[in-house]
Amino acid sequence: MAALNIFDQFIEDLAHGVHNFSAHTLKIYLTDAAPSASADAVKADLAEIAAGNGYTSGGNACALVSSGQTAGAYALVLADPAQWIASGGSIGPFRYAVLYNDSAPGDPLIGWWDAGGEMTINAGFYFSVDLDTINIDLSARFETVLRLSAQFS
Repeated sequence: MAALNIFDQFIEDLAHGVHNFSAHTLKIYLTDAAPSASADAVKADLAEIAAGNGYTSGGNACALVSSGQTAGAYALVLADPAQWIASGGSIGPFRYAVLYNDSAPGDPLIGWWDAGGEMTINAGFYFSVDLDTINIDLSARFETVLRLSAQFS
């Protein structure tokens, strides 16, 4: 799967204690609306595809495998969510898989993956998000956000 893109609001949400990765439920849902890193902050900002034919509103949960830091680099490792199997009709179209926190108020967005093109799952077929090799490395993003500048005269 493509690289994870982070929503800008996610960084502020981390600083304000919105996310507790060891206790909150993280989910992935599907959308055909193009995400905006700067404009989208909560699930309601980014339309989900219609529920039905094997797709449940809200998407699928992805369990925490591990989280922690090594030498100042924090990694969040998640298990693959259940796959979506189309039954009785198709699922989609969609292009993006969006990761969000289903436990925090307002369902704040974390990031998204771009499949590279619109797709539809026809009856009898499935779509899955493979997180086996995905680590959410927050350290590089924090470095940019938390960098302080000073002027000396």
